[in-house]
Amino acid sequence: MTHLLRKGNGQPIRDAMKRNGLSGERLAEATRAIDVAGRGISAGTVHKIAGRGETAVSECRLRTAWLIATALDEPLQRLFLMPSVSTDTVER
Repeated sequence: MTHLLRKGNGQPIRDAMKRNGLSGERLAEATRAIDVAGRGISAGTVHKIAGRGETAVSECRLRTAWLIATALDEPLQRLFLMPSVSTDTVER
């Protein structure tokens, strides 16, 4: 499964949340509203991805990143780093 890295230790996500006037709980609600399955992501996950300190994480699943970016009406690439393609091969 593809994992994306958050940019700037989550600062772009926090800035977008501030611009949109959303707390972690409100962003979680917004992700549920746009998720066709109605699940969205939890407020705890939002805090781990957007947060700082010991509990923060640097990577998340593509689906999680897409829900956050869509709820914030931001391009995915502005908030997260895309993984590079690896073409390592071993010669026999």
